[in-house]
Amino acid sequence: MQKMESRGVESPSLWEKALKLIGPEKGVVHLATAAVLNAVWDLWAKQEGKPVWKLLVDMDPRTLVSCIDFRYITDVLTEEDALEILQKGQVGKKEREKQMLAQGYPAYTTSCAWLGYSDDTLKQLCAQALKDGWTRFKVKVGADLQGDVRRCQIIRDMIGPEKTLMMDANQRWDVPEAVEWMSKLAKFKPLWIEEPTSPDDILGHAAISKALVPLGIGIATGEQCHNRVIFKQLLQAKALQFLQIDSCRLGSVNENLSVLLMAKKFEIPVCPHAGGVGLCELVQHLIIFDYISVSASLKNRMCEYVDHLHEHFKYPVMIQRASYMPPKDPGYSTEMKEESVKKHQYPDGEVWKKLLAAQEN
Repeated sequence: MQKMESRGVESPSLWEKALKLIGPEKGVVHLATAAVLNAVWDLWAKQEGKPVWKLLVDMDPRTLVSCIDFRYITDVLTEEDALEILQKGQVGKKEREKQMLAQGYPAYTTSCAWLGYSDDTLKQLCAQALKDGWTRFKVKVGADLQGDVRRCQIIRDMIGPEKTLMMDANQRWDVPEAVEWMSKLAKFKPLWIEEPTSPDDILGHAAISKALVPLGIGIATGEQCHNRVIFKQLLQAKALQFLQIDSCRLGSVNENLSVLLMAKKFEIPVCPHAGGVGLCELVQHLIIFDYISVSASLKNRMCEYVDHLHEHFKYPVMIQRASYMPPKDPGYSTEMKEESVKKHQYPDGEVWKKLLAAQEN
């Protein structure tokens, strides 16, 4: 810190000013914070000889509260509120932990209905998912209304009326367009529409929610939420019915703890975002902890599963009966295989050499 001798106070350095300009608590700075602090949690859990979810479950409530930054959210969640929630979560905790170890945490699949898949591919993947025991399916929508109607009809016909269907627009629409489009897809009985508009538009999500909830369609969002403040406002505005934390977008386990507790206070189910690039491996710890120590409920709760790239991790997720089985290896489950790191290292890894050679040609 540079001293301002004339005033006798500290002034921020140019570096600190630069960080504030590209933050605070958002963007590249926040992503880097998540990376560093997630690594710290990984080391802590390995030192204790526990997976991260078990490290959290075994923590005293006061220790957990000490890990949370309550700045900017005390109008919704105070330290006293958090402590009360966690203390109540002690009741029945051992039984819920046994349940998780035996049955796992419910998951849903995103892998069979990406945009761009042909109808035949969609049918083939959906049939295989049903054979594998999946009962919750998410379909991407938003590129073409008639195409969405056709694809959703195929999926609903295949999975039947009793299984759960969700939709994901990946921020495609303006607010009125989202309401109009989803009103025409409501006949397929989706549990939610995910990211119907800009993830920064809290009031837009609230308007869409107000219009679609009477149709039985909830709003899900969160994978692009910058920080706990955005989640706080989404909850305050009644702008979502399903909250989707992300293990790397927020500032690691610490900030996710605050969001899990706010969701509990508002009684909004948490259904994490997870992709097949290590996010599944990370977020499984958070959602298992949430059930055991915070929410104590599985109603309308499930965790996303995408089946890509798990082969690069030493401790990949274990899915049984369409559920995440709690990891037992110490740490945060995202240690990559040495050969995968070497192969993908820039610019000398095998993958990059091929790409760069192709560009030159």
